[in-house]
Amino acid sequence: MSAGADFQPLSLCVLTVSDTRGPAQDSSGDFLCEALAGAGHRLHERAIVRDDKYALRAIVSRWIADDEVHGILVTGGTGFTGRDSTPEAIEPLLDKAMPGFGEMFRVLSFDEIGTSTLQSRAFAGLANATFVFALPGSTSACRTGWEKLIRPQLDARTRPCNLAGLRSRLRES
Repeated sequence: MSAGADFQPLSLCVLTVSDTRGPAQDSSGDFLCEALAGAGHRLHERAIVRDDKYALRAIVSRWIADDEVHGILVTGGTGFTGRDSTPEAIEPLLDKAMPGFGEMFRVLSFDEIGTSTLQSRAFAGLANATFVFALPGSTSACRTGWEKLIRPQLDARTRPCNLAGLRSRLRES
């Protein structure tokens, strides 16, 4: 990080995708909420939704339509089971994909879980000038994604470049 830019707090939403977790069991959502606050960002809204692509798409669509929301952190539903539908629900909403996020997430995860990282369909992109990050449901995966990729990119002081610094140019045509 560099001292050349000022920190810009962002307004972020956290969405947990799960058929089995409620508020008391949502350790991944808890981690993301605590981590974003600890980094100086604001929690705009938090929700838990069942692993249903239409219910998931409805919440994410509402958030990306809200000009007050700068980013969305999704945890869960990125695996290979029949119920994992986060990519199918959200990717059609993206204006631009960020393939490097999923690629880097899997590279970093390899050091932690070996070849099991092949089962991760973590991804990120941009929808209506809102950053969207989809992570696996484990707290460890959320920690890896947040600490090694998302937090630095949502900090305007990260050099040589960062996503936070691009916000003013996202609606250019």
